[in-house]
Amino acid sequence: MTLVGPELKIGDQAPDFSALDNGLQPVTLAATGNGVRIFSVIPSLDTPVCDAQTKRFNEEAGKLPSVNIYTFSMDLPFAQKRWCGAFGVDHVKMVSDHRDGSFGSAYGTLIKELRIHSRAIFVVDKDNVIRHVEYVKEVGNHPDYEAALAVAKSLSA
Repeated sequence: MTLVGPELKIGDQAPDFSALDNGLQPVTLAATGNGVRIFSVIPSLDTPVCDAQTKRFNEEAGKLPSVNIYTFSMDLPFAQKRWCGAFGVDHVKMVSDHRDGSFGSAYGTLIKELRIHSRAIFVVDKDNVIRHVEYVKEVGNHPDYEAALAVAKSLSA
């Protein structure tokens, strides 16, 4: 599989992107605010690991009011909204990259052949510097939740 875009590293500036929230409003890096953010990237909400990953971060978001958590996928905004409603997911902000893959191309998560994202986690600080990166090698594996959350907690303390 071919990943489109750069492999970002700790210390890199977080790239800008253009995607949509589940109300069809534009989402860019600037629109995510200037606090600590976790960008959770998944292939599709309709798979078991992605479902679990998003629910886990939704649970953690309720405990971390000073950290904004975003889930990025190629799922349509309508599907994201339906899924969130079905499972009571209300703390994580959903972002659809379906239109042009801008996020995936900027963050190196877009799988060219399938036009879905690979699994990844990015923690971005208030200055838009990446402080944690994990590109999960096997799409069926879970990311290291604890590592990402530890970095986010340390930055928001």
